[in-house]
Amino acid sequence: MPVIIPYVPRTITVHLGLPDQWAENVTVTFPDYVKNVASSEIYPTWEPSAIRANILAIISFALNRVYTEFYPSQGYDFQITSTTQYDQAFVRGRNVFENISQMVDEIFNDYIRRQGFVEPLAAKFCNGTTSTCNGLSQWGSQEMAQQGANSMDILYHYYGNDIELVVDAPIQDLTSSYPGTPLRRGSAGPDVSVVQAMLNRISQNYPAIPKVPSTGAFGEATESAVRAFQRIFNLTVDGIVGKATWYKMVYLYVGVLQLAELVSKGQTYYAVQFQFPGRLEEGDSGPEVEVLQYMLSLLAQFSDTLYAPAMDGVFGPVTSRAVRTYQNWAGITPSGVVDDRTWNSIYDSFVTANYSLSRDTVRAQSLGEDAVPVMAPAAPEQEPDRWAETPRLGQYQGSPLNLGQADGQKNGQRGVSA
Repeated sequence: MPVIIPYVPRTITVHLGLPDQWAENVTVTFPDYVKNVASSEIYPTWEPSAIRANILAIISFALNRVYTEFYPSQGYDFQITSTTQYDQAFVRGRNVFENISQMVDEIFNDYIRRQGFVEPLAAKFCNGTTSTCNGLSQWGSQEMAQQGANSMDILYHYYGNDIELVVDAPIQDLTSSYPGTPLRRGSAGPDVSVVQAMLNRISQNYPAIPKVPSTGAFGEATESAVRAFQRIFNLTVDGIVGKATWYKMVYLYVGVLQLAELVSKGQTYYAVQFQFPGRLEEGDSGPEVEVLQYMLSLLAQFSDTLYAPAMDGVFGPVTSRAVRTYQNWAGITPSGVVDDRTWNSIYDSFVTANYSLSRDTVRAQSLGEDAVPVMAPAAPEQEPDRWAETPRLGQYQGSPLNLGQADGQKNGQRGVSA
């Protein structure tokens, strides 16, 4: 999926029926959506660890639908449906259970994913009695909880030991990945890089699409590849990436990587996102600023001296302060301007910090009035209801990215990921 850093949307639009049939759309806050689904899918009398595991599965599945733009990429104007045939049970206007509501408020911006992958896990589930599936069994999770299993034990059991927990994901307004204006020859920047990455991955399954250099510049080679893509998929063959072409690419990219499936080939970070994008300073905005903010935010976890800006993609006074603070810390003239020296210094520190981060652990929140803060250890007496130790996660893929590396390449290897 073109988006690099997953986020939790403030709202989500639910289609109250099958995707290809007319039905009303309702827009609710994301926490309210999760509360509704959880109250419709599970019982409030279940063990807290079973409830927590099911809520995490519900959150992760919904965030996967948002992240992959699963329905918008097919031309629909909603993010998810209310039907269990396709998605999760949502009942408009239903009452929610108080204990479920409280737990959702604590963890609605936590989710699970596969280690090394970016996208939230398409955490499918079924009741485990009248229907079974390759995913979590709701009644099975309750049985495990009754036998003393904690939430992560349950999730590991059903989704595998290679899942990990992301806590406190960023919250923002729902956005469209489409850049808003068509991309054509002469365009340049991160959005072009995204097009090139999608084309190159799709071309592995459709060899008639020529591969293109991942330069971020829309030249003749990219135009030729776009035209080939448009011919294959019966789009207007003009070499321009408008909304229809963009979302067809998104749909195919998600499909070939199976990002919306429980068994996914996985989305990884594009190295170009971490290359120096050019001078950045106060007043700038865009994805490159968001990447800068992400790196600074992660580094701030390691030093009280550093400052974490919001990841809003806007280089305002707060981001300028964070840059100056870092420059002071790194022995660079504190100008607040990100030149190549500052960017590369931040990136080098980021890679080192993230390596340490991936080896650290945290304990997430426990249930009840004495809920443990996300970054703090739980008290011994809370052992039955708290999380197991799980990897502490930033949203970086877990290994250094090198200049010239493309999607599917790690540590300088030129192969593509399977």
